[in-house]
Amino acid sequence: MACSLTSGRKVPCKSAVGGIKNIFFTDYDNLGETTIVAGEITEFSSTPGWYKFEVKGSSSLETAINSSRENGTTFYESTLTMSLTFQDKATQEQLKLIAHARPHVIVEDYNGNFFILGLEHGAEVTGGSITTGAAMGDLSGYSLTIVAQETAPPYFVASNVIEYYPEETQIDPTA
Repeated sequence: MACSLTSGRKVPCKSAVGGIKNIFFTDYDNLGETTIVAGEITEFSSTPGWYKFEVKGSSSLETAINSSRENGTTFYESTLTMSLTFQDKATQEQLKLIAHARPHVIVEDYNGNFFILGLEHGAEVTGGSITTGAAMGDLSGYSLTIVAQETAPPYFVASNVIEYYPEETQIDPTA
């Protein structure tokens, strides 16, 4: 089997920025069939409701390419590090549900890109912490590490197919 390249790539302008703006969760196996066109999901056959978590600061997404010539395998492992400031009972209960589940996760970055983790196999919480911090300026909140292993890198998702629950379903930790 030939694995032929199809194009090259130019050096782009320096206009990209790092960081995650929002993270969306829905229950595993809630997407129905997906339509993928040129590496982007353009449609879900069902209408999954997505729960939106706003993040700022130290949350990040990294995808490692794991390829073995000896075994003839390639897979992608995406690691999402999620940091939520402030502790409250409602958030803690939702994070407990996420830790026990195997959700699909969409990450929105500050460049307007949306990526889906765990499209086929779901994503798993592999670690995290609930911390009060030691000094006045330390994090008092939650951190989660969420991992997804797939046969393809995270697909881009068209923003118009993400229908998330209204703002009333979001927890206000300071209320």
